[in-house]
Amino acid sequence: MAARGHVQDPNDRRLRPIYDYLDNGNNKMAIQQADKLLKKHKDLHCAKVLKAIGLQRTGKQDEAFTLAQEVTALEPTDDNSLQALTILYREMHRPELVTKLYEAAVKKVPNSEEYHSHLFMAYARVGEYKKMQQAGMALYKIVPKNPYYFWSVMSLIMQSISAQDENLSKTMFLPLAERMVEKMVKEDKIEAEAEVELYYMILERLEKYQEALDVVRGKLGEKLTSELQSRENKCMAMYKKLCKWPECNALSRRLLLKNSDDWQFYITYFDSVFQLIDSSWTPPAEGEHSSEGEVHYSTEQAVKFVEERIMEEAQNSRPLRGPYLAKLELIRRLRHRGCNDEYKLGDPEELMFQYFKKFGDKPCCFTDLKVFVDLLPSSQRTKFISQLMGVIPLSAPAEGKLALPADIKALQQHLCVVQLTRLLGLYRATDKKQKLNLVRELMLRYQHGLEFGKSCLKTELQFSDYYCLLAVHLLLDMWLEAGEEMAVWQSLALLEKGLTHSPSNAQFKLLLIRIYCMLGAFEPVVELYSSLDAKHIQHDTIGYLLTRYAESLGQYTAASQSCNFALRFFHSNQKDTSEYIIQAYKYGAFEKIPEFIAFRNRLNSSLHFAQVRTERMLLDLLLEANISTSLEESIKSMSLSPDEDDIPWKDLQDNRDLTVLFNWDPKDRNISEEHRKLSLEEEKIWLKIRSLTLRLVSGLPTLSHTVHPKNSEKTAENGVSSKIDTIRSLLQQLEAAVDSGQRFLEQKIQYPVLGPPPTRMAGFFSNGSCQCQTSLFYLVSDIYELDTNGLEDSREIQERIGSSFKSLLEQLTDLSCKCKGDLMEVRDGILKTHPNILENLVFFVETISITLWVSSYCDSVLRPFKASLQKKKKKKKETSVVMPPVFTSFLDYVVELQTLTSNVIDHIKGLETILTALKLEELSIDDTLLSQEENKFTKTVQGKVQSSYQHSIQEIGELLKKRLDTIKKLKI
Repeated sequence: MAARGHVQDPNDRRLRPIYDYLDNGNNKMAIQQADKLLKKHKDLHCAKVLKAIGLQRTGKQDEAFTLAQEVTALEPTDDNSLQALTILYREMHRPELVTKLYEAAVKKVPNSEEYHSHLFMAYARVGEYKKMQQAGMALYKIVPKNPYYFWSVMSLIMQSISAQDENLSKTMFLPLAERMVEKMVKEDKIEAEAEVELYYMILERLEKYQEALDVVRGKLGEKLTSELQSRENKCMAMYKKLCKWPECNALSRRLLLKNSDDWQFYITYFDSVFQLIDSSWTPPAEGEHSSEGEVHYSTEQAVKFVEERIMEEAQNSRPLRGPYLAKLELIRRLRHRGCNDEYKLGDPEELMFQYFKKFGDKPCCFTDLKVFVDLLPSSQRTKFISQLMGVIPLSAPAEGKLALPADIKALQQHLCVVQLTRLLGLYRATDKKQKLNLVRELMLRYQHGLEFGKSCLKTELQFSDYYCLLAVHLLLDMWLEAGEEMAVWQSLALLEKGLTHSPSNAQFKLLLIRIYCMLGAFEPVVELYSSLDAKHIQHDTIGYLLTRYAESLGQYTAASQSCNFALRFFHSNQKDTSEYIIQAYKYGAFEKIPEFIAFRNRLNSSLHFAQVRTERMLLDLLLEANISTSLEESIKSMSLSPDEDDIPWKDLQDNRDLTVLFNWDPKDRNISEEHRKLSLEEEKIWLKIRSLTLRLVSGLPTLSHTVHPKNSEKTAENGVSSKIDTIRSLLQQLEAAVDSGQRFLEQKIQYPVLGPPPTRMAGFFSNGSCQCQTSLFYLVSDIYELDTNGLEDSREIQERIGSSFKSLLEQLTDLSCKCKGDLMEVRDGILKTHPNILENLVFFVETISITLWVSSYCDSVLRPFKASLQKKKKKKKETSVVMPPVFTSFLDYVVELQTLTSNVIDHIKGLETILTALKLEELSIDDTLLSQEENKFTKTVQGKVQSSYQHSIQEIGELLKKRLDTIKKLKI
């Protein structure tokens, strides 16, 4: 609860039991205690607010809000009530009400530093920057402390950042902020480092780089002490902005003389050298080269400088990697410029060999050399790997045995070479037999390496884990490129085995998640993802690995939980970021505030957020909305409107980490920038289709069922005709999105093996779901037209509707045929899977659901017409009335729909029977590749996939039965 220890209130003793109950989560007792206290002390406002908190936490939001408003209306000024109301409004996600609370308190107690401070922070939570500026100045006038003054200055910067007009930002807000700080500088009132940082930030945003440089290099710059090399880094940034390359070069050179292992300064040094060469810069005849000292302006000087760093490093007791890598970087740059032959720095192959000899036992050696392997000519690569192998101290191999490393250092060296071998593409040329031998060798090395990690904790990784991962990558190549079905079971078995020895290895878990999902097994994935213990932003960056497959594999309950889990993070982001901003103000970390705002905006505009939100709502409708009335209730509870599109299409941010899975593939087989762009384009098109589908479904309940030609003008006034216009407009947008999707799929893009997972769009088009769902929404338009024109004048419309019913049944039949086949089968002693059948079944359920909702709308339109015809029949006392053809068409359509759905349910029962009858433990695995222990893991993973399929089929079947029961009720 609130910090209340400092409040010397006579009522504190009475309130304490309520606080304790709330702190312990005993909300009902807190409410009872508050009621008892209020009977004796009716004017004890805080007790009423604490009761409201208890009500809020027990789900009685309306009662809680009413109580809170009663107390707020009294404009309390006691600290207990104000703190309690602040907590309550934050739990209600109504931070804007806190501002009103403290505005009233400040009016009543105008000289309270505490209340003014709380008011400022309340404005910060809701982003009221102008009011923050005013509150900060008001606070400074009451208590002239520097932090309060600079709160006001920072609020001006925030106004400039949030201003729509950039011109206004640079001509009004920032100059005003600059003048305010200059006033403090002139009066010599600058006290803290944060204040200098703020001044620097303002000048940088105003593009007054020289002035910013003067501040950093001047007396004020002496206060920049909290970060290592803070002044130097800021000077470097300004030199670059001002294109002062001589100063940039001299400063980076000076810093490298102090620390020859700082890579960022090597990059700046090389950048500046080549800038000076390109501009033909020469030093002045007299005096210093620059204000920062000596400048290097030729390739010879750069070469000499790097050589000197290496010679200096050789005398160090602790070897440094920087100088050696700097030499390779310089070679790379010179070669890129086409002048490597002129300046002999040495042979890159020999330099990398020497680097390996020096640092090969460090896990970072591979990532260091990875950047420079392009310097090796392809003809030299095999020789280079053999050269590296030759210096690794391996045990002398006995006959038929492997030469194994004797210690961890030798193991790391060998592991580095194996990784480089894969990176250089030397495994590509191997055939199936050679690949299997390689896998066998890697797993033997993995098993041997476990000896070195016997003392490792469960949270630590085994030294030889990468051997296992590399073996799995080879097996995945065989599965995905050569179609070797056995290889996928072997790869899963090896990963599951690896996980028993390294329970915390995230790469094992991520790869297992990816492969299980590719096989259509979602059940084992949920637990694996949960064990990753993803933190904060990772729910956005790697969450797509789970949510992409959540709904598409038929485990609706788990899918719903996964989506809710992801959404919880996004929804808490708004509140959490506000707290970070407040803390930044309190501790003077002003430069972090724009970063927090940008971070919040990035998450709000996240592609993953938009996808999960859309899919979760479609999923909820699928699970909860059975008929038109429940559809209407579900849409209402979600606050869905066909007119509103809350996805920020122009600002969508792709925050996915597409390189989260380790990869040793050569550049030509790895994920490229082009792949990223194409994946984002595909994701956006698919999101557009899903979002429009959701909005079209949400528009169904808005259509009126009592429209008649006589009162068509009135309906226009009531907005009914505008609703059908919205539906038709959305339908046109859907057609455009579908066209974009088809054009995209025509490119037949193949992503790398472990690149971005493709969307469900290809299946949506190929199995006919797209055509079927689009036809359904066109049918809505025709039914509405029938409703508007009446039966007498709509012979043509009725025929069109009848044709649509027949066409829909044909399309649904085609879709149901795509669901035929076995999910698992044993062929030639190998277990094969067909996950596409599962995905087609999920699409069938979704399409049937939309069919049901549209049919319910048809039913609601036709029912009144039939009632009207029966009344006429009674009045005229006729024994029979000719029924319009649309009634017969609809009844025939409903009967066929029942039959079709029943057939698919029967097929699902058959799938369940086959899956249950499949005794995997009796399946003999003729696998010479894996050991007996590893073969046990093969049985385990096959069992997990089988169990997941059974679970999926069961949930799909249950949902389809509900749909069938509702279809049976569709009788006019």
